[in-house]
Formats: sequence, C-alpha cells, structure tokens
Amino acid sequence: MKQWEKNIRQVTPYIPGEQPKMEQVVKLNTNECPYPPSPMVAQAVAKMDCGKFRLYPDPEVSELVGAIAEYEKVPTERVFVGVGSDDVLGMAFLTFFNDTKPVLMADVTYSFYDVWANLFHIPFETVPLNEQLEIEPEDYFKENGGVVFPNPNAPTAIAMPLSSVEKIIENNQDVVVIVDEAYIDFGGQSALRLTEKYDNLLVVRTFSKSRAMAGMRIGYAVGSEKLICAMKAVKFSYNSYTMNQAAIEAGVAAIRDDDYFKKIVGKIVETREQAKKKLTELGFSVTDSKTNFLFATHQTMAAEAIFEQLKERNIFVRYFKKERIDNYLRITIGTEKEMEILYDALREILS
Repeated sequence: MKQWEKNIRQVTPYIPGEQPKMEQVVKLNTNECPYPPSPMVAQAVAKMDCGKFRLYPDPEVSELVGAIAEYEKVPTERVFVGVGSDDVLGMAFLTFFNDTKPVLMADVTYSFYDVWANLFHIPFETVPLNEQLEIEPEDYFKENGGVVFPNPNAPTAIAMPLSSVEKIIENNQDVVVIVDEAYIDFGGQSALRLTEKYDNLLVVRTFSKSRAMAGMRIGYAVGSEKLICAMKAVKFSYNSYTMNQAAIEAGVAAIRDDDYFKKIVGKIVETREQAKKKLTELGFSVTDSKTNFLFATHQTMAAEAIFEQLKERNIFVRYFKKERIDNYLRITIGTEKEMEILYDALREILS
C-alpha cells in the first residue's frame, strides 16, 4: 500500500435497492410512490424560469421552508430543509452526536444509521428488537450519547404508538433524540407536536414516499429553534447551496396540494391492506405494516429463493441478507396492476 493510500478513509457504504436499467419491470424494491407527483408540480416545472438557473439558489431555502412551516403549523425558525431525508439525517448525526457515549439504535433498522456513525466516527450501540420485531422503549432507558429510530420502523414496517415514542424521549432529555418519520403518513402517529414539549427532539420527514418526489430529493426536519440553528451552522460550514432551484419550486407546489397528497396516500393504504390478505392466502406471514411496504416471510419457501425467482421474472423486491431478517422480503406497495402481477408470479413460484 502506498503512503497516500493509508490516509484514505475506509468505510463500508450504504447499499440502496437495485435500480434496474431494463424496461418492463415491476419495481417494488425501493419504497417509491407508484403514482406521479401532484399535477401542481408539473405545472410548476412547466412555468419555471430557466434563466434563474444561472444564479445560486437561496441558501436558506426560504420559500420551501415557509411552505413547510405553514403546512406543519410551526414557525419557520423550527424547520430545516435538506436534499432528501438522508441529507437531513446525515447532517443531524454530524451536528448532534459528538459524545464519547454510544448512540443507541435498533439492531434491525434503517441501514444507513450505522454507516453514518462509522463515517463520522460516532460510537454506537445496537439495541435488539423483541421477538415480535418491535422496539421496546425501556431498552433505551440507559446512559447514551443520543438516540435515533424510525417510526414506523424500517424494514419491519411496524409503528410504535405515540405514548411509547414519548417514553423514549422523556427518559432521554439529556441527549438529542431523532425520530425518523419517513413513512409516518401511511398510518403512524407523528411525534411532530412533541417538538413543542421537548427541545431535544428532532423529527425528520421526506417528500420521497407519500409525496411522490423521490427524484427531487427533498427532506426536512422540525425541532426546537436551538436544534435547527445548530444544524444550519453545520450545513453552512459544509455546503450552503445544497438544494437546487427546481427542487425548491417543485417542493412548494407538492406540499400545497394537500388534496392530491391525501388521495394517493389513501390509495396506497387501501392496496396495502388488500396485499396483506393476498399474501396471507399465499402462505406468508406479514407484519402489521403502517408504511408503504410489507415485510413478509413465507412458511415453507426461503425468502432468498423467492427473491431470485421474482427477479428472473423482472419483478424486483428487497432482500436483506442480514441476521434475524434473512428470511424476510420487503415488498413496496405498487399500483393494483403491479400487485396483481406480483401475486400471479408468487402463485407460480410457490406451486
């Protein structure tokens, strides 16, 4: 190894779901919305003044922050916007997790958390889920350098009641607690209002799932003014112009069309509940999902074998070769037509 090679930071990167390049696929592996964004987004894009693209965008992202603050009924000083919730979460890790004590996270959770911890040299400890793959609040009642968890959890799809979320916050008021609500719109109870009660709570949201804007990369956080100021200081020390002008304008349009948002969320939830029944009939056990995906294991056939045979048919779901969950599939809820194609393929595979 050359001397300069020894100075390269060694990390094991996050591996996202496969993005197939061929056409005619049923893509149920990355929890994207199966429907297009609001028509108001298309109108905003069509009316964009491309001449503005020669200028740097507003580093404060004021227009989008204002629209989010109005929607969530919080002051603008309590909103932080980033390039997808991954950017927001990564910035939060960098800002708040600077203790020698370990950050607590579940052993089965969003797999980017330990990647950021390793990248930023943050000590962390994984806390096992119970046998039902649920987070036990009492397991987080111990000394730590911070707490982070998704609600509903990913990839298990299980939501904690708000009372349990508050138990964790209430017993960790000396550190920052991050609640990642990427999937909250599909049936969970949001902790956002608790940010008014606890100044150490940061709630993170995304436009990628329920607002059908994964390609625009828009995420945001709501917390106390002190937390948001600290995140902005770190952001402006790294890159002031993180969000492009097109995403800002499209994001404003998306959050202002509340009727469309509720319509597509309702359709996804309805299809999800149908899918629970269909998969159960096919011999799967499914967690009680409150997300836009299902976490399923079959009674007789290995998840990896099902995953590979679906892939041969150009149907993509997510398989995690990880301890405790290596016999589960994570299946994004698609359109009704896409789900019927999935059911037909599973019937064939399982027969």
